[in-house]
Parts: sequence; structure tokens; C-alpha cells
Amino acid sequence: MRLPNCFFLGLLSMLLLFGSVAHAGNQKEEELADSVRVALSRAINDARPPKPKFSDIDQRIQYLYWLGEMSERLKKKLPDSQMRIEFLETAWYEAKRAGLDPGMVLGLIQVESAFRKYALSSVSAHGYMQVMPFWTRVIGDADRGKLFDMQTNLRYGCSILRMYIDMEKGNLYLALGRYNGSRGRPEYPNAVLAAWKRWEYKDELPIHAVSARQ
Repeated sequence: MRLPNCFFLGLLSMLLLFGSVAHAGNQKEEELADSVRVALSRAINDARPPKPKFSDIDQRIQYLYWLGEMSERLKKKLPDSQMRIEFLETAWYEAKRAGLDPGMVLGLIQVESAFRKYALSSVSAHGYMQVMPFWTRVIGDADRGKLFDMQTNLRYGCSILRMYIDMEKGNLYLALGRYNGSRGRPEYPNAVLAAWKRWEYKDELPIHAVSARQ
């Protein structure tokens, strides 16, 4: 049976709309202690805007150099400069807010969604960090459509990963496996750790930046 061209055009349109299907794992819904659930809910619902604060000029300069370098590395994935900078600013803020390395978070996003905002996996994980919809119910917010919002998605993803790291007593390898629903298996943690290397940034000011301050 030959399918009409309109069928293929419709399928292509859906793939373009959602950035194609992501190949993320399946985060497992776990029974959380009330204290953990409340802490996660507070972390996610804190409405403070993603504006960085710096204690001195060196930190501000370091952040701007990080932003510029990461923007250059990400240019092929996110060609629109305004969108790219907004994404990086938010990713940096949400990572730091959760006590995570921004480079590690970018590596995770690369593995999870290849930086596609509307990525949707075969198990319905949403967005950049492939957050499962059940999390919106666990923390008391039933609107799963919010998971395609950039800041909301990054807030959820970073907060969930931070929770898993704490649950695993600081073991990032096991926490990453848990985030992906594959705890104890090496494939996913190894993929994220390898991708992290691409987004590493040395906390050293360029010589000309140091000279300019003196």
C-alpha cells in the first residue's frame, strides 16, 4: 500500500516541530521522603530570575569570558546569537544555583537532547534536559507543557540531578545513571563525562584581561 505524500509531509512537519525524537533514557519515578520532595519543590518553585551576582570584578570578567567561549563552541548547534546567549546565561545560572559545574550540565544536555529545546523522547521526556512529565506532579505543578520552557526545563533538570547527587552521597557516576534511569550501567555516565570534556573551561583569565585591570 502506497501512502500519500501528505502523510510524509505531516510526519516531517512533526519531526521539525519537536526537533526530532531524542534518545534519552527513562527517569524512574521513585518514592521520595517528604523532606526531599519539599526541598525539591522549593528549589524548582523559587522564582528568582537567572541574573548572576559576583563578589568582585574578577568573577565578572571570568563569567564574560566563559560566556564568549561557550557561545563560540555552541554556534553550530544554536546559530541564533541572541537565543544562544540567553540559553548559556540560563544554563550557567541554573547549574551554579544547584551547585553543578556548567560544563557538566552542557555535556549532559548534549547527550540528552543535542541542545534541542523541543526534543521529545520515546518515553515522553521533554526538552533540553529530557525531564520526565511525572516530575510536574511530584512537586505539585500539573502543567507539563512548562517543561518546554527553557528556564523551567533547566531548573527542573539541574535540581533533579542535584537531588540525585545528594542521594548518592556525592557520587556523580551513580547520580548520572539515576538521572537517566540506568543506575549501575556505564554507558550513560561515560557518555556525559566524555561530553563534559568538550565544555570544560579553565578558570584562568587571559593575559590581556589581567593586564587591563592593572
